Amino acid sequence: MHAQRKTRTGTVVSNAMQNTAVVAVQRRVQHPKYRKFLTRRTRYQAHDANNECEVGDTVVITECRPLSRHKRWRVSKIVERAVKL
Repeated sequence: MHAQRKTRTGTVVSNAMQNTAVVAVQRRVQHPKYRKFLTRRTRYQAHDANNECEVGDTVVITECRPLSRHKRWRVSKIVERAVKL
């Protein structure tokens, strides 16, 4: 039986590279001593095959095999488009 692939929901912060989007995923963690909740951010480089992502889009990324030195995630769907001004 195969393990379920991990998924994360985040915001596209850069799409300057070809076929790659940088996705920032935020999570809330509790400080071990002071018990205050802190917001932590992790940036993932995700494969965007058709260059569809724009900065500000909310996307779901899925874990995959290594595609390059830093890419281990793939954009599976765009949940919400960024508002154009």
